[in-house]
Amino acid sequence: MMPSSAPPTQQNLITKAKPKASTSTSCAIGDPRFKALDMAMKRYQHNPDALIEVLHKAQESFGYLEADVLTHVARGLQLPLSRVYGVATFYHLFTLKPSGVHTCVVCLGTACHVKGSSKLVAALEAELGIQMGETTVDGQVSLLAARCLGACGIAPAMVIDGAVSGKQTPKDAVDKVRVLKF
Repeated sequence: MMPSSAPPTQQNLITKAKPKASTSTSCAIGDPRFKALDMAMKRYQHNPDALIEVLHKAQESFGYLEADVLTHVARGLQLPLSRVYGVATFYHLFTLKPSGVHTCVVCLGTACHVKGSSKLVAALEAELGIQMGETTVDGQVSLLAARCLGACGIAPAMVIDGAVSGKQTPKDAVDKVRVLKF
């Protein structure tokens, strides 16, 4: 006689698909960054609604959100990894790759676009040998875009290592980045 197996119910599938509550991973053992992340999740009582806050803490601790960090967060908040990854890739303030030593952010908002920010981007990409969103091979400069810096009066604007520069020409932008490379 063959053993009967009931078809899986939707609840059974959801329960099996959910990550385990345990937040320990082999890479987390002894790493103070993972301990800080665990403390943040505990502070929010492992509530899935705290995902963005926890991702902020993770990026603050690690510098970027690598795959094992996303998996750790998913397990700790009992969320599907796809949801954690979806949130991490939706918001531009999260990054899945390490940043360069220096960051160059070009505003692509309407005022900056009208005043020539696309020319800044083209000049910077040519100078650095990378595309927007990438980091130079030597890890020195990351070229990033912002939807709007809120500096429309000084368009086109860019931010290098936190310092805002306005009314930039492609030559100005390239000169500022050349200083970073040395």
